[in-house]
Amino acid sequence: MITGVGEAHLNIIIDRLKKFNVEVETTDVKVPYRETIRGVAKDVEGKHKKQSGGHGQYGHVKIDMEPDPDNYFTFEEKIFGGSVPKQYIPAVEKGMRESMAEGILAGFPVSNIKITLTDGSYHDVDSSEMAFKIAANLAFKKACEQAKPILLEPVMDVDILVPDQYMGDIMGDMNTKRGRIMGMEKHGNRQLIHAQAPLSELHRYSIDLKSITQGRGKFTMKFSRYEEVPQNIAEKVIAQAKAERAAE
Repeated sequence: MITGVGEAHLNIIIDRLKKFNVEVETTDVKVPYRETIRGVAKDVEGKHKKQSGGHGQYGHVKIDMEPDPDNYFTFEEKIFGGSVPKQYIPAVEKGMRESMAEGILAGFPVSNIKITLTDGSYHDVDSSEMAFKIAANLAFKKACEQAKPILLEPVMDVDILVPDQYMGDIMGDMNTKRGRIMGMEKHGNRQLIHAQAPLSELHRYSIDLKSITQGRGKFTMKFSRYEEVPQNIAEKVIAQAKAERAAE
């Protein structure tokens, strides 16, 4: 990994490496997308049953899944009558947490969901923690499919300090980046523009800002929140992610 003070600096370092016959492959910075749901899935079943001589494998769960905007993940159990023995419930929760590492849309981590274990069944001999983890994974994927999965993207707070004469150009450029102007402050003969924009639109903003202001502008940004990706852009992101996974 190399670091530098700007795009030009990095390009110079890469060119020097190539002169020494060092192969250099560069890729765009990955945007940390997430997946979540906006619907509800009720009574979704996951059953893992396998017989292969001797002891088999048996795990069976039923779950409800719903959005949980205020928490990354919430797990509850409402088991009555011992349909899933107490010793297997932690395995079910662990299976759900592991399943969240890879969503069904494009393999991005899943967040902001609540899962309630409502029912299931077990076998005196063949049931195990592993069998219930696998059953939980099956139920998780089915529930996500039914609960209207969506893609989320990180949105950044951006503060841009520029001379007065560039304010209109900066605001116009921010609009092309799906950005929103949140306010402005006067700083002598400069303007401090407060904006919000998706991280995916800001990877090359230092270059754009330098071009617009002839090197006289500067900016800082920090994470604000996650928001749903517009449908047309989500389709492209999902297609690209699937293509990359298929090529691995």
